[in-house]
Amino acid sequence: MIRINLLPHREIKRKRQQKEFFIMLGAVLGLGAGAWFAVHSYLSGQLEEQNGRNSYLESEIAVLEKQIDEIKKLKEQTEALLQRKKVVESLQANRAETVYLLDQLVRQLPDGVYLKSVQQKAAKVTVNGFAQSNARVSTFMRNLESSPYLEKPVLIEIKAFSDKTSRLSEFSLNVSLTRNKEESATTKKPAGF
Repeated sequence: MIRINLLPHREIKRKRQQKEFFIMLGAVLGLGAGAWFAVHSYLSGQLEEQNGRNSYLESEIAVLEKQIDEIKKLKEQTEALLQRKKVVESLQANRAETVYLLDQLVRQLPDGVYLKSVQQKAAKVTVNGFAQSNARVSTFMRNLESSPYLEKPVLIEIKAFSDKTSRLSEFSLNVSLTRNKEESATTKKPAGF
């Protein structure tokens, strides 16, 4: 005998396929949601960790910037102190300069030469005076050249004039101060160092 199935088998097959499809769709959606949750949790953890690192680095950078500012202030103070020290050393080294200058002018002054004025600006000294002759001015300049504290005498001008009793030459010359090398070595190094 032949059997005929009158049941709607196609309808049952379609319902079964739909059911399998929805089961598969639910499984895929469940796996997708689980994967998304896992990735989201991992990335959130990484983001929190990186934010923690960033805040730590920012706090350390702020501390280092404060230290850098303090170092800059200390360097500025050190520079200011070094400048003061240089000024004090310079003043200390040059404090006897005027004494040496006047001493050398007196020692190198030949007979017949008279000084009217002496002006000093830094290491340049301008000497004005009178001499009985031009030869005496020349001798004075040679004497200044041989001095250990004076060098490079340069005659600016010499004028001859006569007063009632004698004939004189009025002169003006520049000379440079120089430090005696032995003395400058001892004044640069303070005692005890």
